[in-house]
Amino acid sequence: MSWGKLLQPDLVLGGSVLDLTPELLEKHDLKGLVLDVDETLVPIGRPRASQALHDRIAELREVSQLWLVSNNASETRIGGIAKSLELPYIHFAAKPFRRKLWRAVSAMDLPVAQVGMVGDRLFTDVLAGNRMGLFTILVEPMVDAGEAVRRSPVRSFEVWISQILGASLTPDRRSSDS
Repeated sequence: MSWGKLLQPDLVLGGSVLDLTPELLEKHDLKGLVLDVDETLVPIGRPRASQALHDRIAELREVSQLWLVSNNASETRIGGIAKSLELPYIHFAAKPFRRKLWRAVSAMDLPVAQVGMVGDRLFTDVLAGNRMGLFTILVEPMVDAGEAVRRSPVRSFEVWISQILGASLTPDRRSSDS
């Protein structure tokens, strides 16, 4: 598989994870989701999830099994967020390597085609999900205003390289037409 295909999300949401709806999951026949944590669910500098995220997770849980899988090595941070959201988790996952990601997907006991990988990073989340055959969803990062300026060069570089390799990262406007 070419690098362009490995870095191509199946869905570019064009907004944050808060824009991911139960209707979108049903539209794409997703019964399970693996969710990245840092900057996908919670800004890196914040110790806990927002009320809006708690509400969205409750809605998604109605139609899908959910797991948190993070590259963050801090079990205190990831475990605390997972506990507050009442979700199982794996920390220090080393994405794009697949070993720990497989553990979460296997625990769902679903066909791989019915599991989505949701994240804000192309070279970790999307690459890992595509290597496993998951439905990959790229979301905009959840960052605090002051962090957005500092972090944007990393994301901009990933987007630039991905597009050179052939990935199209235009938000899917059809996703909101459920």
